[in-house]
Formats: sequence, C-alpha cells, structure tokens
Amino acid sequence: MNAIVLPSPAPIEAAPLRLAQKPRPIPAAGEILLRVAACGVCRTDLHVAEGDLVPKHAGIVPGHEVVGVVESLGPASRRFRVGDRAGIAWLRQTCGACAWCRSGRENLCPNARFTGWDHDGGYAEYAVVPEDFAYRLPERIDDEHAAPLLCAGIIGFRAIKRAGVVPGATVGLYGFGGSAHLALQVLKHWKCRVFVMSRGGVHRDLARDLGADWIGEATEPPPAPLDAAILFAPAGELVPPIMRSLDRGGILAIAGIYLSQIPPLDYERDLFYEREIRSVTANTRADGEEFLKIAGEIQIQSVTVGLRLDDANRALLMLKRDELRGAAVLHVT
Repeated sequence: MNAIVLPSPAPIEAAPLRLAQKPRPIPAAGEILLRVAACGVCRTDLHVAEGDLVPKHAGIVPGHEVVGVVESLGPASRRFRVGDRAGIAWLRQTCGACAWCRSGRENLCPNARFTGWDHDGGYAEYAVVPEDFAYRLPERIDDEHAAPLLCAGIIGFRAIKRAGVVPGATVGLYGFGGSAHLALQVLKHWKCRVFVMSRGGVHRDLARDLGADWIGEATEPPPAPLDAAILFAPAGELVPPIMRSLDRGGILAIAGIYLSQIPPLDYERDLFYEREIRSVTANTRADGEEFLKIAGEIQIQSVTVGLRLDDANRALLMLKRDELRGAAVLHVT
C-alpha cells in the first residue's frame, strides 16, 4: 500500500516525510482494518515530524484524524461490520486496569498508546485500530469535513470541559486554527460570548465568519474579563497575559500536547483570586462520543483545505507557517 513514513525527524522545511510502499496491515483479534478515505493534518503530526515528540519507532506513519470504511475484521471483532464508516483518533489503546482507567480518566493511563506516534496512523491507504477505540461518525458530514473532528474537534471539546465553560460564559480563544474554529461553533451553540486572539489575517477572517464577538491580538487585553480561556497556540509566553485577562475564579486550559517555555508568573497579579491553569491530556472515548453527537446535531462546519496524500510535507509546512484557513485534510483513496 502507499504510505507516508517518517524515516527520521527533521524541520518540516526539509520535507522529512517520504512516500513509501508498506505491507497492508492485518487486523489482530479485536481490531478492524480501515480503507482510508481521508486523514486530517494536525499540529501534533508536525511535532512528531520535527521531533518535538520523538517518534516511538523509525518509519512511523503519522496521522490520527482518520476516516475510512471497514475493509475487514480481526478475530472476535463484533462492534463494526464490513462496509461501515468509522474514524480513528489520537487515543488508540489503554490498559483498562489502572486507577485512571477505572475512574473514567483513561486519557491519563500510563500505558496508553497513540495513533501516529506509537502505532502507524492514517497517512496511508489502510490502517488498523482496536474496534473499541474506533468511532462512528455523523452521517451527514462527509469524509473530508469529518476528519478534523477526530482530533481538532475532540481535543477542543476536551479543552472546553477542562476550562469549566458553562453556557453563556465569556471565553477567550488564543490561537485560531483547526481546533479553535470547531470549538468556537460549540461555544456559540451554548450562547457563549467568544473573544478570539490571533495574529493571522486568514485566521481572523475565519473567526469573524464563524461569529466571534471580538477579535484582537494575542497580547491585547480583551474587552471584558474572561470566565475561561483556551490556549491553542504552542506559545508559553502567552500564559501570563492570558492569566491577567481572566476574571476571578477563571480557568485557562492549555490544549496543546507541546508548549514552549512559560515565563515566570507573578502570584498576586497572575494567579490570585483562584485563577487556575489546567493542561489537557488527550481525551477519553466518552469525550469523543459526546463531541461527535453534538457535532452531528448542530451540523458543525469544518473549514478544510483538501490535498493529496503526497502533499503531506506541504500541508505541515503550511500549518507551521499559519497559512491554512481551517484544517488541511489529505485525500487518500
């Protein structure tokens, strides 16, 4: 099968991803094999390609926003049937036995495995996944527009929950790309007032089109104190100004898997009055199911740029340069 592999990490400007031939994977017990139709391009893929997240093995196939059709079933697989449409996300496997798994926090499982990092992902014609970690997708959202929901959407939703957002809240979104443009639609559905802080013109135009209540620079004070904020950009230097923009009791959720160094915080100015900083670690399957249900109900609109499989390096370079309006999606078959 055709697959995009990463022989070794390097700056994306050096085009480290290569088109290669790999054997078609065979689903093991409890797994399904998907014939991949489309795979979204996520900033985490960029971190893997450049080595911020060191790949777990050489020649990894990136991609964890995978949409396809079930091609075959492994032994004892019963949840899907051949021909069903399904999706694969970042969280691929957990132990199910640790304290975190038993308490409904499987995203914190120390034995978790991830698509496109531990195991080959969706930048390929075929991909396997344990069927218990595959998702059914909203029927009325096509393959290209469903792909970003599987990480950008789910992680954005997890960040909304971690930030303690309630309907009607005032929320700041810092960085506006593939994940934030989906989170904004959920927040507007909840009647929230949403302020977007972004440096890019293309991102600002998209935020305006999707109904943001105010748009400004990332370091610019918003027009009102924030009940909650979500940092999507991997920029630790934004944490202090965000904390100063929070109202009393406000929460900042940091949505990325990677963040540059956070400058020192002043306790009285940045943290007092019970303001909080929370990280976001992957997601639970319950998060994914809840978000995909909402996405189907509100007919969430993914804004995408469709590209070919062999455009993977270019897609990640465009992501790094903030040139994408929404999210890139690779058409595989």
